[in-house]
Amino acid sequence: MKRLFWHIVAVIIVIALGNINCAAQTDSTVTHPVKVSLITFYPGNEVFEVFGHSEILLVDSTGSYYINYGVFDFNSPGFVTRYIMGETDYLCAIMPPEVDGGVKAGRKMVKQDLNLTPEQAQQVWDMLGWNVQPANREYRYRHFSDNCSTRPRDVIETALGKELDYSGCDYIVGKTLREVMTHYTRNYPWEQFGIDLALGAACDTVIDARTQTFVPLFLMHAFAGITVERDGQKVPLVSNTSVVRPGSEEGIVAQPTPWYLTPMFFALLLLAITIVITVRDWRRKCATRWFDTLLFAITGLAGCLIFFIEFISTHEAVMPNYNILWLHPLLLLLAILPWIKKAACLLKWCHIVNLALIATMAVVWLSGLQAPNAAFLPVVATLALRSVLHACKRA
Repeated sequence: MKRLFWHIVAVIIVIALGNINCAAQTDSTVTHPVKVSLITFYPGNEVFEVFGHSEILLVDSTGSYYINYGVFDFNSPGFVTRYIMGETDYLCAIMPPEVDGGVKAGRKMVKQDLNLTPEQAQQVWDMLGWNVQPANREYRYRHFSDNCSTRPRDVIETALGKELDYSGCDYIVGKTLREVMTHYTRNYPWEQFGIDLALGAACDTVIDARTQTFVPLFLMHAFAGITVERDGQKVPLVSNTSVVRPGSEEGIVAQPTPWYLTPMFFALLLLAITIVITVRDWRRKCATRWFDTLLFAITGLAGCLIFFIEFISTHEAVMPNYNILWLHPLLLLLAILPWIKKAACLLKWCHIVNLALIATMAVVWLSGLQAPNAAFLPVVATLALRSVLHACKRA
């Protein structure tokens, strides 16, 4: 299903590029009215759809143009490698109306006509006409600051000549980036588990209304409450709102993941197994080496991934990531050293250091500097339990 989706995306890009050339070659001086609308797609049930989507619709005498900043080609050379490195290059393209009109049933689609002067609408046309040209269409996607929602917002603000005032809009006061994301990934616990592992403390700062518009639905609600100056009077930014395609206010939300398939269940299961093995080891006065090797090898490899994301990749909001205190590459030593007889003393001190790092991580969590995923806690308790066993053992 997903492979079919990516092939469809590639076909769409080819179609769109044909339209781009026509639009880009149009005289920049428009002699006929241009109507500008914000299009909002409610969340879908695929992972890449959970936050929704925004586009700008331009309508003039020549036709309708859906300008989409969220186009990418999964099959392009080196896409996966570049994505892992943080080189998430997306395209601005014109989408055929029949594509955007074909949203899957149940996924709501809303159109907001914007109250722009002819000159402002002209400027939007010019900016987007420049953006969709082959030499200009590629940009470095950033999930929070430069995406399919913030780009339309910035275009409209540029046309209006100032940053809009979002303070009086309908938004969630006192929320952090992580809390906003958690709302949309509530039925995707594994995805949220991965997000909480990879994204650092920058996601735990309270954000204002404008920053929250990185989510398409927030942008839609914000535009609905904003007024602009027109001939000395304040008028609504949105002149008319219509539902292009009906659907649930929640979008197409996936069914909740069964409790026995969530990260928390597996984390608690791991902790339970660890308690049993550790109690037995304590009584026998020796450690189960194969279990330690398996446990610390897996977590050490995960620590290598966290290290890579934080210090090598260029993804947004990954530094500082204090998860590196409990999930770090040095855990690989704890997987190897139990098999080296002469390394007993070194192994003990490595476990003591590991306990100190875990204690520091606990202080970070308690201080609110970086919020943990709930499923982290049993895993950390598991690592701490094994380190306590080794630290209390005689070398």
